[in-house]
Amino acid sequence: MSDDWYGAATLDHFWTQRRFEVLRRVAGGLIPKASAIAEVGCGHGLLQRQIEDFYNREVTGFDLNDVALKQTVSRSSPICCYDLLHERPEFENRFDLIFLFDVLEHVSDEDRFLRAVQFHLAPGGNVVINVPALQSMYSKFDQAVGHFRRYDIDSLRRIAQRNGMTVAALSYWGLPLTPLLLVRKLWLTGGSYEGIISAGFDNRGPAMNRLLLWASRCEPIPQRMTGSALMAVFAKPA
Repeated sequence: MSDDWYGAATLDHFWTQRRFEVLRRVAGGLIPKASAIAEVGCGHGLLQRQIEDFYNREVTGFDLNDVALKQTVSRSSPICCYDLLHERPEFENRFDLIFLFDVLEHVSDEDRFLRAVQFHLAPGGNVVINVPALQSMYSKFDQAVGHFRRYDIDSLRRIAQRNGMTVAALSYWGLPLTPLLLVRKLWLTGGSYEGIISAGFDNRGPAMNRLLLWASRCEPIPQRMTGSALMAVFAKPA
């Protein structure tokens, strides 16, 4: 993830808030029950902080970006600069709940990465995944932030099946925001990459941020129609 992202993504950003609301509906019941929780690609700790504040749980954070880790907004959760592909023995089967929030789209070899994730996941554990949706909306913004692809329900199901996991829950979200994806794609076409991340993710000030949060809530969750993002729970066999 580009370092510019960590300046644009904040706890009060409408997208960050809505993503957490969707998590609570799709997989929130897993958090109180988990004995050990981790987030892979925790960045500067937005999700860790939200879970700390709402559920009073610590979430071990792993990331390769030391710059992001030094900016963490987490209050109490441990963080570690660590490559999952190294598969350190002390982490084998350690966690029964792992979050991959906006990570999988940055990985070229999804299967190798998910095998490494499962090394760290206890038998019967769950992986909660959030990814951008609608490949047709792939744009210069996706390229700038390092996305290889966007997803739909069928592609996530195929990934789970290839890696011996089952899809326990799944929902599109951000349906009211999908027109903005098209506007952003058209707006950024032909432009330079300079400042593209802050421009493409800017909430346009407090008033617009509140309006976009309100608009983003105008959808049922779970839903399988369409959306700007997709959240799923992958279950590892016991």
